[in-house]
Parts: sequence; structure tokens; C-alpha cells
Amino acid sequence: MSTASRLPKSVQRFTAKLPTEVNRTIQRLSVLSLIGQTVLVVTGGAVRLTASGLGCPTWPRCTDNSLVNTPEMGIHGFIEFGNRMLTFALAAVAALMLVYLWNLRKERRDLFMLALGLLASIPAQAIIGGITVLSNLNPWVVGLHFLVSMALVVFATLLVNRAFGRTGRFMKQVLPALPSVARPVMLAVAVFSAIAVMLGVVVTGAGPHAGDADAPRNDLDWDLFSHIHAVPAYLITAGTLLAVYLVVRHKIGGPFRTASFLLLAVTLFQAVIGFTQYYNGIPALLVGAHMLGAALLMSASTNAADIAKYSPAT
Repeated sequence: MSTASRLPKSVQRFTAKLPTEVNRTIQRLSVLSLIGQTVLVVTGGAVRLTASGLGCPTWPRCTDNSLVNTPEMGIHGFIEFGNRMLTFALAAVAALMLVYLWNLRKERRDLFMLALGLLASIPAQAIIGGITVLSNLNPWVVGLHFLVSMALVVFATLLVNRAFGRTGRFMKQVLPALPSVARPVMLAVAVFSAIAVMLGVVVTGAGPHAGDADAPRNDLDWDLFSHIHAVPAYLITAGTLLAVYLVVRHKIGGPFRTASFLLLAVTLFQAVIGFTQYYNGIPALLVGAHMLGAALLMSASTNAADIAKYSPAT
């Protein structure tokens, strides 16, 4: 007896209505997941940059007596609780994705496992967020919270690529051949992007925007680590420029061309923001823009490396 036949009749009728191939709804949910993970990075930055990190001073409740923020908590409580609520929206998107993929869970295991991973991350992020609050915004825990969000941006990017058939076993097109050097260069750019983000967390932990006036800092030399953080950024720029050169030199079209120029735009955006904030006293608005840029960089570098991986080499 098959697994499906052991399900209640009502469940069988429901699953019979679910898609048996990747449709536009599944694709839209994948895009919504990527957008949501990026927005979560931005709202998390808003919590810290507005000193709202302890807007909800406890966890899992917002206060000892209230699950939600209260008017007496003011704007800080609203910002912190709003960020918490966004995780429930992301959980709903991931859960809905799994439902729509139910009939494809074996055939499209790649999509199903990515969606499952995104859903499983929600309680993990909630627990880390709780530890963040209970540890009085310990900078290392705050940094871990941010790094998990970066990893989820990567997974969501891969989910989009697989859902649209851009990469993976179920590609819908033959990608143009790339010079053999393109694949390792794009992999290196993706790795250096991750290293830059991790070092950025260290810099942030030493900087002035702690999320609360009484929150501890990591007591490292902020200026020194800012310069160390710039090293992988330079390597990312060099690798991206090489990719664009290869695209132009060999007249490469298709997804890799788009991915390379998109990565160049994001890299330049991050560079401009990074240098500007360093020489202007690290204003909160620019720090927030830099956090958005970090999410965009992780997505763009993952996308370029993923496409290069599945492109034939000349």
C-alpha cells in the first residue's frame, strides 16, 4: 500500500489539487522567500541602529506580562516586536512552499529540502534571537544571528534559481560555455563574500551601534579590523572585474552575463557605502545600507557562482 493511499480521504482530495510540476505559484513563493530574508536583514539592522535591541526586554514574551509590545514601550518596542513578527511571515511562506511542493517532494527533492531548511531555520533564529536579548545583546551572539540570516539569503537564492530552472538538474536551458577560469573565480568571489561578511560582524561588534546604550562591545580594535575587513572586499572586486572582463572579451551572453554585471553593481554599491561610512563617522543610515548591501552581495555572488558551476567550460 502506498503512502498516499494510507492518508485520510480528505487529505488525498486536498493533495490531488496540489501541483505536480513547478508552476508560477511555486516560483513566486521562492522569490517572496528571498525578498523576505533580505527584508529581515534590513529590519534586524533597524532594531540595532535605532537602539531598539532591548525594545522587548525579555523573550519569548515581549515583556514579563505581555506577549506583544505595549504603548508604554514606545517606538523601540514597536520596532523590536515588528522584527520578531516578520519571522512568522517567513515561516508561513516556507510552510506554504512545502505544501505546494508536496506532490513533488521526491521528484524535486532539491526544492523541497531547501524550503524545509528555510522553515527549520525559523525556530533556530528565534532561539538565537532570544539568547541575544537574554545576554543583553552580546555582540558575538548578535553577530551569529546576522550570519544565520546571511546563510538563509544564500539558500533562498539557490531556491529561486532551482525553481526557475536556471541551475541544477532541471535546467530549462543550455548555458553558454565559459572560460575554464570563470568557475573557480566565481567560487572564490562567493567564498570571499562570506569572509567579508564574517569580518564585518567583528567590525560591527567593535563599533558604536550596539543596539542599546548598555550593551557590551567585543573590545577589539575597530579601526584595525575595518582594514582587515577590506582585504576580502578588494579580492571580491578583483574577481568580479575579471568576470566582467571575460564576459566582454568572449562576448558571453545569457544568465552569466547578467549575473556578472549585477554582481559588479552590488560590489561597487558596497564599496561606495563602506568607504563613505568609514570616513564620515559611521552614520547609522549608511550602516543600514551596508547591511542591505551585504545581503545583496551574498545573493549576487551565490547566483554568479551557481550559474558558473552549471555552465560548460571551454
